[in-house]
Amino acid sequence: MIHKTRGLWEEFKNFAIKGNAFELAIAVVIGASFTAIVNSLVADVVTPLLGIVTGNVDFKTLLWEVRPGLVVKYGSFLQAIFNFLIVSVAIFAVFKLVSSARKRLFREGEQAVPQEEKPAQERLLEEIRDLLREKK
Repeated sequence: MIHKTRGLWEEFKNFAIKGNAFELAIAVVIGASFTAIVNSLVADVVTPLLGIVTGNVDFKTLLWEVRPGLVVKYGSFLQAIFNFLIVSVAIFAVFKLVSSARKRLFREGEQAVPQEEKPAQERLLEEIRDLLREKK
């Protein structure tokens, strides 16, 4: 029984420390920080600017009273959609920056070795890759 517990403990350590769980934890912390930044951007910058355009209408206070006791708070929903759009655009921008940086980095690494010095198999694979890129 003790041997099984040790094996389970080792497996957990490998998962928590060496596996993707650690990277996931870092991503969650960064995501929470990023959410705070985006919420501040929306609340402190974008919403006041929208207030100028809409005559200082606060989206969160927009509601529709269907009947007494039944209220539809569509303003909060609109604000949530707006927050989502801003977060999506920000994540897309970061993704594009990282993606282009990776492409540049790997292209520079490929050019470090002259074409003639590469093995024939590697040159052939690069030609196939380039042909596939042209098809897209």
